[in-house]
Amino acid sequence: MSFLVADSFFVLKIEETVMSLPGKVQSAAPGLLGFDANTVISSATAQKFVGDGYKFCVRYLSRSTPEPKGDLTSGEANDILAAGLALMAVQHVAPAGWTPSAALGTSNGVNAAANAKSVGFPSSVNVWLDLEGVNNAASSADVIAYCNAWYAAVQSAGYVPGIYVGSESLLTSQQLYSSLSFQHYWRSQSNVPNVESRGYQLIQLYPSLTVNGVDIDVDVTQNDYKNGQVLWLAK
Repeated sequence: MSFLVADSFFVLKIEETVMSLPGKVQSAAPGLLGFDANTVISSATAQKFVGDGYKFCVRYLSRSTPEPKGDLTSGEANDILAAGLALMAVQHVAPAGWTPSAALGTSNGVNAAANAKSVGFPSSVNVWLDLEGVNNAASSADVIAYCNAWYAAVQSAGYVPGIYVGSESLLTSQQLYSSLSFQHYWRSQSNVPNVESRGYQLIQLYPSLTVNGVDIDVDVTQNDYKNGQVLWLAK
């Protein structure tokens, strides 16, 4: 807030600000165990995961703004970080059969960045695109246009875009590497192509589990072929 003097009176000017989450953006060491979940993680639950040996958590952002109930909020993010888990965010994908386009990629990317900012994520952390369930009638060119438009929107907001490669992405190993702007890749537990020349930095394991009353997918960090690592927020 700031104070302005006008005609011998103090006028209080309040500027809306978004409080940044505590911690620093860090490169993830290989071989660390974490999870992604579409469920709010309470402080007590986050502490249980830490006790079980988990090192990080990935939670969801909406495709719309503001964030609806159930997706990541600043309060939940603070609880997760305070418990000792590192944190990243991934945007919800549309229901299976969705049709990609550059315009949709820009719209979803702008909203992903806006929601990440509303949670309090600092710049330079990975924010992830979930690529799966694409309409089989779409062309690979449509998928590529969507992904690169999403990338541009998220990068322009100061974040480092990453991409989760799930089933029915419609892209080949070569296209994932040479046609997309991304440098950070997350492999789903589905049977998906490798990323030519780069590989993956985050691996989702099979099967899904229920741990501490939460349905999760387990993930493990690794260095990709170019020694790249995921970038997360940790205290």
